[in-house]
Amino acid sequence: MRNSKAGNSFHAWEIEQLKADRELTVEFLIAAMESLDNPEERAGGLLALRDVAEAYGGLGLVAAQAGISRESLYRALSPKGNPTLKTLIAVLNTVGLRLSVTPAPQARKRQTKAPSHSVAA
Repeated sequence: MRNSKAGNSFHAWEIEQLKADRELTVEFLIAAMESLDNPEERAGGLLALRDVAEAYGGLGLVAAQAGISRESLYRALSPKGNPTLKTLIAVLNTVGLRLSVTPAPQARKRQTKAPSHSVAA
């Protein structure tokens, strides 16, 4: 879709929105990172991270600042990419963000009790 005129216009608009609104960028990446868990949505999550890299200087600059080659970054953030944790952290750090951990929805629902130990007398 990015090759069509409408797709290019939307993509350019999206990049401008990400550049202009830091809170939007954070929410955009939260959704993108959550989609990485789902194989059917993974490509979209990787492309979203790529969009953020484009908005914050372009892939070449982000790759250089992250200490990886531009080609490696393009591959890692492609629809079939498989970035390493090192790459994800480097890209996030480069755009002024960091990776964090929150409980998964199923973990929140499941309250585990500490095992009780009883001693028979």
